[in-house]
Amino acid sequence: MAGFQCAGCGEWNETSVDASAGRRQQYVEDCQVCCKPNLLMVEYDGEEWRIEAELE
Repeated sequence: MAGFQCAGCGEWNETSVDASAGRRQQYVEDCQVCCKPNLLMVEYDGEEWRIEAELE
C-alpha cells in the first residue's frame, strides 16, 4: 500500500501500486475525497514507492 496527498484538496489518499508495471509509472487517479483527477508520478527507489501528485 502507498499513498499520495491530493493536489487539489490536500487530503491523504491510499492507493495500490502495480509493481509489475515497472519502477517508474504515471497514471491518473481520482481523489477519494474531492474526486478531482490527480496525475500520479510513481517511482520505486529500491526501498519504497514515492508518489508525487499534480492536478490533471
